[in-house]
Parts: sequence; structure tokens; C-alpha cells
Amino acid sequence: MSASAPYARLLSPLDLGPFTVANRLVMGSMHTGLEDSAEDVAKLAAFLGERARGGAGLLVTGGYSPDRAGRLTRHGALASPALLARHREVTDAVHEGDSRVLLQLLHAGRYAAHRFAVSASRTRAPISPVRARRLTRHGIARTIRAFARSAALAAEAGYDGVELMGSEGYLLNQFLAPRTNRRRDRYGRDAAGRRAVPLAIARAVREAVGPGLLLSYRISLLDLVEDGQTWDETLALARELEHAGVDVLSTGIGWHESRVPTIASSVPHGAFTRLTARLTEAAQVPVVAAGRLHSPDVAEGVLARGEADLVSLARPLLADPALPAKLAAGRAAEVVACIACNQACLDRVFDGRRASCVVNPRAGHETDGDLRLVPTTSLRRRRVAVVGAGPAGLEAAISAAVRGFVTTLFEAEDEIGGQFRYAARVPGKEDYADAIASWRMRLLAHGVGVRLGTRPAAAELAAFDDVIVATGVRPRIVQEPGFDPSSPRPTGAPDVVSYADLLAGRAGAGRRVAVVGAGGIGVDVAEFLTAPSPSLTLDADAWAQAWGVTDPADVRGGVIAPPREHAGAAREVHVCQRKDTRIGAGLGRTTGWVHRAELRRAGVIEHRGVAYDRIDAEGLHLVEEGEPRLLAVDTVVVCAGQESERTLADELAALPSPPRVHVIGGADVALELDAERAVRQAVEVVAAL
Repeated sequence: MSASAPYARLLSPLDLGPFTVANRLVMGSMHTGLEDSAEDVAKLAAFLGERARGGAGLLVTGGYSPDRAGRLTRHGALASPALLARHREVTDAVHEGDSRVLLQLLHAGRYAAHRFAVSASRTRAPISPVRARRLTRHGIARTIRAFARSAALAAEAGYDGVELMGSEGYLLNQFLAPRTNRRRDRYGRDAAGRRAVPLAIARAVREAVGPGLLLSYRISLLDLVEDGQTWDETLALARELEHAGVDVLSTGIGWHESRVPTIASSVPHGAFTRLTARLTEAAQVPVVAAGRLHSPDVAEGVLARGEADLVSLARPLLADPALPAKLAAGRAAEVVACIACNQACLDRVFDGRRASCVVNPRAGHETDGDLRLVPTTSLRRRRVAVVGAGPAGLEAAISAAVRGFVTTLFEAEDEIGGQFRYAARVPGKEDYADAIASWRMRLLAHGVGVRLGTRPAAAELAAFDDVIVATGVRPRIVQEPGFDPSSPRPTGAPDVVSYADLLAGRAGAGRRVAVVGAGGIGVDVAEFLTAPSPSLTLDADAWAQAWGVTDPADVRGGVIAPPREHAGAAREVHVCQRKDTRIGAGLGRTTGWVHRAELRRAGVIEHRGVAYDRIDAEGLHLVEEGEPRLLAVDTVVVCAGQESERTLADELAALPSPPRVHVIGGADVALELDAERAVRQAVEVVAAL
């Protein structure tokens, strides 16, 4: 693979322990749900094989426990002889793609969600339902042997090496931190004692696999929990790991129980690379950077500045398995952009489901026939019209063009993107604009005819063979008096605007605002109205200060109590919902708590279990806890759900000789905005044409 100039460092080869990797791009470990069962080995092989063919130089599997106690769940991934005996299919698939692959060994420690959980000391993690038992000295010896045995099995399965998970708050990290290691024996008396178990495991694994395989260690640079490691302790660990035979130090940031976000879209790009650079300068082995390196440009910058020797991109390679190949071919603008939403990947994994990707429904489903876009063999090229350029329509148009159909995309607005255009204006979701830019370039690359500012009539579409209706949704109107934005306002009454008009810039908001509806859109609107300007996502220093992130050389664990409030809040914002559940209850597990913390810091006032009465010259009238309540606000933003926009579909059905009509996305189902379902439905419909 030849490196094109803009990504010369990212695409350059590197000698890595016993072999050379084709480029500096690592697909870091990410559990997909395909690791746990022997029945899914073929699917895992297809998943990793596609990313190997796409050009990733080195891939790391999701975590496999070396013994039963270390499983994340009772039936979680276990590096057993029976399972790894079948993994030749996985390693062969990667090697056929001319890439290298490591098996990650991960002992959950006190993060295990079962009664066999063990840790350095008897403790319970705040995110775990069980209290872990303290490992005895005999238990420690058994655990060390289990790691070595599992590494040997990985070698027999054809893996190019193993990675030891020593980050993110798992067992090895638990031994390293005073927070979780309260032992008074030789495994915990002091910092050297706390390092003893991870170092013993590294030495045992090196002996088990010999010099011909790569040994990587995932090292925590920043624990982001109280009583975590100091920077001097991290450096001492790194030096001793090198002496133990570790070939690569792959960096990790934060424990899963940390109250600082590390993987949300609101985290600045490359927020933690200054620490990576510090380790790179001190290390004698190559260092892998990780943590919000979401795009090739960010990754190239890290390498260009010498902050790391390799970069780990996990979610971006879910979004586009061909990312490295596209860079090498000079097609960077066509890379499918990861929006770091976590909705279909990490949120699913933490709920015990298979990971996929909002913008790439094939991720994790590479063997599913209903998502395979087979080029047409028909001599007469089918003509396909797609109406609506939101995520569903955009993906349908590109998929139709990939299949070889003559495709025209119609959009009533002057821009593509649909609901993603609104999301991109919310502080912390700037990456959504990258997704729109990627769709725009892929439409061009695949020859899709795009007609913006055009609302076609049903009769105009009769000449097409198929019409895919992706006209999306319209905001639902609240039926109580005064809530319809299009109705005349009483003198002195608050302005009533829809979330769409507010986020599109067609309407503004005053200093006192009520947001009606507290689902995902309502939370986004509240953040839009209260977030500091400029967005903290665009200022790594300001973001770190807001979340209490500091230097682990100064504070153990690298975290202090963050400020309780944003400085200089410009608005008084009330968020109201009919349900009595907590605000944003339906948000994803990995990001919902982040949004709620931001709203608390902004001083947003919550009203739950309310009934709406009316809007008049006094303001918004509610019934809260059985009592009338008046919110004297300047603006009411309505985020009370959506309704499908199906007018065109109904008109097409009424034609004397209608084309085949397919309704997808929000036009099909508008109960909740669900980009994952919409994009998957688009690909499935086109694949079935």
C-alpha cells in the first residue's frame, strides 16, 4: 500500500517486535458480542477479515478472559481450548487480508457481573452488581498460569501475538491502584508491590509465546478515579514491562466507573495525546495512542507531532472498514465518518447485544445476506428515485448506485442531512457535520443525481421503476391551547417554536425558555441553549477544566472535583416532560449520564410528571405534583415527538400506474428518531430490489 502525501506517516510501515506492520493504523480492541460463542466464530472472522482487507495494519480482538472468574458475564468470552481451537478461521481471514492480529486477554476483576468475581481486594465497583472476593496468593498464582496458558492457546490458533488488558479499570489496573488494592502483603504494600501481579503476568505470557510473537500491554495513562495511579507509577510500570519483554505499549484512558467521559462525542478530538506524548518520549518500545482519534486527519496529526508511533481507531473502523485503503487511494473524502454516538456499538455491547454501527449497518453483520449489495446484472438499468436526503435517503441513494441502478435523489431543502443537520448544531455533536460531508462526497463519487430544493410531485416520479420515500418526520403539535407555533399568539405570550426551527436557525430563544419534551431531542435542545460558547468540544483545556481532568503527576488518578456550574450561564432553562422518569431516561448507557451531568452543571430546572394546560400572556401553565404551576418564560420550544411525513407515499399509491414504492426511515416509523434503524432499513430495501 503506497502512502499518499496527506497521510504519509499514518500509512508508513513500522517494525513492531517480531514483524513489520504495513501501516501505523491499529484497530484497537472492541468487544462486538461475536467473541462469546463458538457459533459466532465465522461471523467474527468475517468482521475482522473485512477490516484486514480494508488495510488496517494491526487488529486486536475483543477481550477474552483467561479463566472463568475473569469473564465479564457468566457466559462471556473465555479463552478456552475448545473455542480457540476454532480460531484458525479468524486468524486465516486476517492473514489473507495481509494484516496482523492479536488476541486480547482481559480479566474483568471486580467488573465481572457474576458471583465468581475476584479482585486485588474485596471491593465492589459502582457499576457492578456483585462484591468481588480478594484473590488469595494461590489464586494469584492460578491467575498468572491461566494468562500464560491462554496466550499459548492463542499462538496455536495462529495469532500474531497477544495483548494484555491492563487499563480501563480491569483486574490488572485494579492491582495497580490504591483505590482497589488495599493489600498488606507483597502484592500491595507499596507501588512496587502493586505492580507485581501485572509484571508477573507479562513475564509468564512472554515465556509462553516465545520471542516470535508480539506482546502488547494496554497501559492506563490516566485512571480518572480517586486513588488511581500517579504518573511516576505509570512510568515505572512502563519501564518494568519493557524489561519483562513487552514489545508495544498501547494506551488506555479512564476506568469504566469514572465520572469523566472519555468516549462520548463531546470529548475533544485527541484530548489525551499530551500524556501519550510524554510516555512516547520516555518509552523504549513503540507506543499506540488512543482516545477520540476519530478521524484520519486527527490520527495523522498525532503521528506528525511525534506524540505516538501508532494510532488506535476502533469505532472509525466500524464505520468504514476500508478507511486505510481509501486513504492510500487518495479517497479520504469518501471515508464514512464515525460520529462517536455509541448508539449501535458500545451501548449495545453494554446491554449484552451484538455491536454494529449507525452509519454502517453491515458492521458486525458481514454475513447477513439482507445487507449485501450485489451489483445488478440486468441489461436494462433500473431507475430509482429517492425522495428525502436525511440519513435513510442518503444511504438508500448511495446503496442503489453501488448496485448499479440509475439513481436520483430529491431533497426539498437546499442542503442534505435531514435531522443530522440539526444534531450538528448541538455543542458536543459537531462530528455529525463530518457524516454529512462524507455522504455528500460519496453521492458524487457514485454518480447519484442530486436535486436540491426540489419537492417532486407524485406524477413526476411515475417514470421511475422504484421510488424510495424517505421524507422523514415533522414535529408533533401539542394539542393544548397556545402550543401550535403557526397559530396567532396572544399579546405578550411567549414565542412558541419547534425544535427544528430553533436548531435550523429559523427561530431564536429568549433568556427564559421552557423545553417541552425531554427525550433525546429535548436534551439536545437544552444543551444547545445552555452550553458554553465556544463549544467545550473544540477547546481541550476548557473541557478538561470543566470535568476536573488534571495532570496525574500532580494528583493521583488525574482527576479533581469539577466546577459545580458553568461560568456565566446565559439562560434560565426549564425542561418539562409528562413522564415521571428521570430526564433523558431513554438515552444510551454510555452517554446519557454525560448529558444529564451537563444539564445539572448548566442549572437546567427539571419538571417531571407534568400535565400541560395552556400558553397565554402569563407564560406556560402546567400541573405539577397535582398543583397548578406557571413558568413565566419568553420562549417555549416544542420537542414533543414527531409524526411521519407520508404525504408523497399516499399520493404515489393513488396513481393509476404507480411505480414500486418503498417507505423507509422516519416516514415509515416515527415513534422515536432512530438513525440506526433508518439506515439499516435503507440498505435492506435496496439490497432486496
